[in-house]
Amino acid sequence: MNADIDSLEQKIEQVLAMCGQLRDENRALRNQLTELEQKQQALEARTDIARNRLESLMEKLPAE
Repeated sequence: MNADIDSLEQKIEQVLAMCGQLRDENRALRNQLTELEQKQQALEARTDIARNRLESLMEKLPAE
C-alpha cells in the first residue's frame, strides 16, 4: 500500500514539474510571438514608406 502511495506521489510530482515547464515554455513563446508581431509591424511600416516614396518618384518621372 505504501509503495502505491509513493508511486502515485512521484507521478504527481512529475506532472507538476511538467506543468511548470510547460507554463514557462508558453510564457517564452508568448513573449517571442509578441516580439515577432512587433517586428512584422515595423517591417510593414517600412514597406509602406518605401512604396509611398517609389510612387512619389514615379509621379515625378516625365511621361514618354
